[in-house]
Amino acid sequence: MATVGFTLTFWAWALIAPIGSWYGDRLALSSFQQSLLVAIPVLVGSLGRIPAGALTDRYGAKVMFPLVSALTIVPVLLLIVVKDSYGLMLVVAFLLGLGGTTFAIGVPLVNAWFPPVKRGFALGVFGMGMGGVALSGYFTPRIARHGENLPFVVVAVALAAFAVLGAVLITDHPGRTVPSASLASRLGRAGRLRVTWELSALYAIGFGGIVAFGVYLPTYLKTWYALDPTDAGTKAAGFALVTVVFRPLGGWLSDRIHPAVVTAVALGVVALLAVVQAFDPPLNPGGTLALLVMAAGLGTASGSVFALVSQVTPQPQVGSVTGIVGAMGGLGGFVPPLVMGAIYSAKDSYSIGFMLLSDLALAGCVYAYGRMRTVRPEGGGAPAPEVTKVAARRP
Repeated sequence: MATVGFTLTFWAWALIAPIGSWYGDRLALSSFQQSLLVAIPVLVGSLGRIPAGALTDRYGAKVMFPLVSALTIVPVLLLIVVKDSYGLMLVVAFLLGLGGTTFAIGVPLVNAWFPPVKRGFALGVFGMGMGGVALSGYFTPRIARHGENLPFVVVAVALAAFAVLGAVLITDHPGRTVPSASLASRLGRAGRLRVTWELSALYAIGFGGIVAFGVYLPTYLKTWYALDPTDAGTKAAGFALVTVVFRPLGGWLSDRIHPAVVTAVALGVVALLAVVQAFDPPLNPGGTLALLVMAAGLGTASGSVFALVSQVTPQPQVGSVTGIVGAMGGLGGFVPPLVMGAIYSAKDSYSIGFMLLSDLALAGCVYAYGRMRTVRPEGGGAPAPEVTKVAARRP
């Protein structure tokens, strides 16, 4: 149920991106304006994970998952009403970010129901719900062919159905307890750890790259390679699907090789292929191959970074650190679409944007290999009680 809910809310979260070019044509938007429209839900959904996780600690996923799913219906349907006003579209895009917060609800729920030896696989299955971005990229433009308002109606109905089923079928673990420490104190302790921000930077490159491509790739393919919205959405869905498959692979490899090494190799691959794409190869086969290999590298890195969290973070603070890292990862997806749109508006080229991605990935590669292989948890202290760790876990 958590995976289904995560998938549907992520579909809603990414609902604007596959038809962003349609809004661009309809409202005569510049490349930057269109980028801002698809990036705002990413920003809100990323930062919203921290309060969503805190509310889940207090009220449980049985309340929060159906509630957030039901509330996400509102901006989904409002997209029908405000489609002729760019200003109102930005407001609704802000509200649509609510759909991106459900990762913070599902992780504590799934975590609580599995013993430690099975949590990695269980969370890997749940994490594949980010494939909702791929579903959005593939199905949204195809459904729109049968009616421009139909995608929003379909997603709203699906969210309503899940909200009802979730209220009936989702059950919080009977041992769940509310953490005694306040959210502010937990986040304050985590924020004082150097490793929190090191992990945040690496995850911002890995998962942030996935989110950025997820929301901007349809626009890039339509603008640069002159694909129609449906074909662009299909290829963007393929990119997202590759990241979904390689994320658990990154975690699996990290169980056998140091996760810092896995992260470094994955980001090195991204850096190399970003340079290739900066030279604007033909889409078939060069561009397609470069983009798919970058997807594999970003997916692997996003999985291995969270394996790294458990190794370099003091055990009692894993939950709070993970909350900040997860939020920063999503936030990392907010800036690149704006940068790409601004660069294209100024230079009529995306090459500079891909070179910046290459530089960033290369920096992450060097830092992961040179610094993170030798990091040990700061401080000490006994591990927190198991139920407290479960209740405090964040995405």
